[in-house]
Amino acid sequence: MDIVLKQVESEALKAQWQAAFEEQRIGRPDGYFDRCLAENQAGTRVTLLAFADGRAGGCAHLKYASDYPHFRERHIPEINDLHVFPAFRRHGVANRLIDEFETIVNRHHNQIGIGVGLYKDYGAAQRIYCRRGYIPDGHGVMYRDEEVRPGQTVPVDDELVLYFVKELDYD
Repeated sequence: MDIVLKQVESEALKAQWQAAFEEQRIGRPDGYFDRCLAENQAGTRVTLLAFADGRAGGCAHLKYASDYPHFRERHIPEINDLHVFPAFRRHGVANRLIDEFETIVNRHHNQIGIGVGLYKDYGAAQRIYCRRGYIPDGHGVMYRDEEVRPGQTVPVDDELVLYFVKELDYD
């Protein structure tokens, strides 16, 4: 597949992204797409849409100021909310998005981070990140970016995450 990445910096690309999410039945709160566009225009976020053979195949964000306190305090940019739509999985879309974010981050930082859910639906992502050299950050499991303590009960949902980091070769 021919994969082309475009940064969401215009109303037109925002509309394409929003339509792709609606088609895939991926819900987002009111104002989400507008906020992301504004942050892309301000330079605090990079949202990339992946077009595979001309069709929207996925997207992801790079957040320069992560919501996860450990990354934010250490100025570790975070790959966030990576989605590859089912018809485009196993065709290199996720790796192409991650490659681009690593290239962007490597210009000014020596680490990049990513979080991944812990249930089966995230299995492919867990494997990709490990194969690419991402390792757990050592802070354990987080729920809504807060540490899950021994004995604590939390839902096993999209908010239960293990964060990983990768060392880059920034000079």
